[in-house]
This record gives sequence, structure tokens and C-alpha cells, in this order.
Amino acid sequence: MSQPTAHREPPMPPPGPLPEFRAVESPYLTDAGRELRDRIRDLVPLIREQAREAERIGALTPDVLRALDEAGVYRMTMPVEWGGSALGARDIVEVVAALAEADGSAAWSAFVGVGLRNFLALQPRVVEEIRKDIEGWVGPALVGASVFATTVGNARKADGGWMVNGRWAFGSGCKHARWALVGVAFDPAEAGGTGRGVVVLEREQFEILDDWHVMGLSATSSNSLQATEDIFVPDHRFLDLAEFPPRLDQIRHHYSGAAFQQSGRALLMTVALSNTSIALGMARGALSCFAEQAARRKPFTLPYPSVADMASAQVAAGRAQAMIVLAGSTIERFADQVDARTQAGLEFSDEEESEISLALAYAANLCEDAINLLQKTLGSSTIALSNPIQRFVRDARVVTSHGAIRVDPLAEQNGRRLLGIEPFPMVGAAVPQRGTTAPEREPVR
Repeated sequence: MSQPTAHREPPMPPPGPLPEFRAVESPYLTDAGRELRDRIRDLVPLIREQAREAERIGALTPDVLRALDEAGVYRMTMPVEWGGSALGARDIVEVVAALAEADGSAAWSAFVGVGLRNFLALQPRVVEEIRKDIEGWVGPALVGASVFATTVGNARKADGGWMVNGRWAFGSGCKHARWALVGVAFDPAEAGGTGRGVVVLEREQFEILDDWHVMGLSATSSNSLQATEDIFVPDHRFLDLAEFPPRLDQIRHHYSGAAFQQSGRALLMTVALSNTSIALGMARGALSCFAEQAARRKPFTLPYPSVADMASAQVAAGRAQAMIVLAGSTIERFADQVDARTQAGLEFSDEEESEISLALAYAANLCEDAINLLQKTLGSSTIALSNPIQRFVRDARVVTSHGAIRVDPLAEQNGRRLLGIEPFPMVGAAVPQRGTTAPEREPVR
């Protein structure tokens, strides 16, 4: 009769260090993106230390502006030919979110720089003027104000150009920028075109109004710009809005770097990604501040040694973490999609762009919910102006109030499509188209 086979224990691993396990990073996160992100993380103490003073003056402090410029924030989406990094979408999400962990206004400053690379779609002569003029400039090259808004400035055709006047709102970064891109309305019966356009103004041609007194993102210098009297703008500094989308699509044929392989649609999606990354970074920053403060604060009511010992605080921290992870996964996934399709030469459909824009807006609101939960859980200690958490609360509310990432209008657009109703015509899935098709002007280079 055969003997039963003895049970053998699996062999023990050889002595030595345990194998190292790491998260698999996105293949679209580059060394340049990581390096810039890490430089930003080194600046977190400086940015937080000066955030309250920045709110008081309504702009980034000179120290923070200089530090961001030296780190390369304002060059991260500029062409390689201009000495820029030309980072792709995934890198930009990483950098902007890292900045937002320190302060929302500092991250908004970077977001503005991402969007304003689109001035490269303007006429070649003004692009070259700006390139030469900003050599050695500290801060963003150009500010945009009321470009697609319902209310814009006025323009009338003149010999060799346009006479322009008006007031333009939300000129984020205007106290640090050298040029301004502003929207204008004109009479198409006299000048041709669609009746809507943009013009580029030099700093000496407009006044910055002291009207940015707001509940959040106070240090973004998002003041209004004004030209009360007619100023002359030469033809080459004007562009009809109908020409803007096709010119955006042509940028990729003229500059080097990942940022300039993108189609016009991918460029606009990257702007939306960087905007929502501000909310993501602030939620991460609020969670880290919550963990640090909860460990050393005593609860007002229950007899626990610290807030961190409270079951309710532990649940809040876990719920907030889940919200932040879900939001981050959504934002990072779509950033990867932008980079992947760019490399493959693939485009997004109208339906996909609209759906992604809604998902990104929802993710930003999820981050705001996480921040609010953490603030309410920690309690009255967070209301001190010296506490970063209260600033995250206020700044997040302003971010999610931005017209381009408000959930309900984006949900309506998607709902119309789902229910078989024609969606409204939009630019970048979130901004209404203004005007109609324009006649051909100067060829795109």
C-alpha cells in the first residue's frame, strides 16, 4: 500500500531585502514634467507663507512670481524654439496640481499661461513681435480678457487697422503680463467678417482697474482692463473669431515639442484639464493640511486626545481621499488620452469632447466637496485667515464657478445630445461660438 504524500511547505524566499513595489506611472509623464513638478513642490513653503500677502495685494508677490518664472512655469507650454518646455497634457496636469497643493492663485497663474499659448494662432507678424518683446520677461507673456464673452469692446475699421475702445473683464495675470488679448465687436456690414474678433494690445494701451475684490483666487490679478478713448490697433494685431479654430489647428505644423503636436481641439482640452487640475491639487493640499492639523488639535466636544482619534474624522478623511482619488483618476485618464491620441494622430469627436468636458467639471466639483468636508470636520480652527484650508475652500468655490467648467450647462449640452436634440454650437465644448463664418484673410503660415 503506497504511503500518502507528505505535505510540503513552499520554499522560503532567500534572505535579503524584500522586492520593491511601485505604482506604474503614466507613460506620458515625462522627465521634464517630473522635474518641474518637483521644483514646484520645493516651493510649497514659500508659496503658502506669502499667500496671505498675495491676497492682500491682489497679485502674486514678487518673490513667488520670480520663483515660478525661474522654475519654468511660464515657459512650460511655450515652443522649444522659444526656449520653452512645450509640455504635453499629462505633464501639465501634474505641474498645475502640484502648484495648487500650495495655493490656488499660484496654480491659476500657471493655468492662464497654458491657455495663452494659443496666441500663437494669431497672425505671424504679431506673434513675432511678442516673441522678441518678452525675452527676459518675468511672468506670463500675455493676458486674455473677454475674448469669448457676451460683452466685449468696440472696434471700427480704419486705414491700416482698427480703432478700439472698451472694458474687458477677468484679465487674469494682468498685473504681471506684457500684452493683452481682448475681444471686440464690429459692424460686419462695414468691415466684413463675422462681427466678432480679437485684438492684441500693448501694456501702454490699456488701464488696469482696481475691481478684483472677490471671495477667492484673490491673488490672480483678474482685474478688468479698460481703454476709455479710441486706440489704434494695426491690422496684423486683429483676428476674426471665425479664423481662430482653424489657426489653432495649424499651430502644430510650426513649432516643436509635445504641446505643439496637438490639434486645435486637443489644445483646448488641455486648457480644460489644467483648469480642473487646480481643484484636484487644492483638494490634495487640503487633505494633507487636515491630517497635520487633526493630529495636534483637540476636539471641542468629545473627549478624544485629538481630532485624529475621532471616528468621524477618520471617516471624513477616508471619504475625502476616495473623492480625490476618483477625481484625479478621471483628470489624469483624460490627460493620457489627449497625449495618446496626439501621438497616434487621432482626433476627438464632438460627442467625446462634450462628454469629457462634463466629466472634468464633475471631477472638479467632487474635489470641492472633499475640501468642504474636511473643513467642516476640523471645525472653527480652519476659519483663521492664516489657515490654508479656508483659502482652499474659498478658492475651490471660485474655480467651480468658472463658466467653462460649470456642471449644469455642460450636462444640458450632453443631455440634449442624448435625447436627440441638436446641441448648441460651442468652441472647446464649453464656450459658445460667437459670429458666423468669416471670409478668408491672410493665409495661415
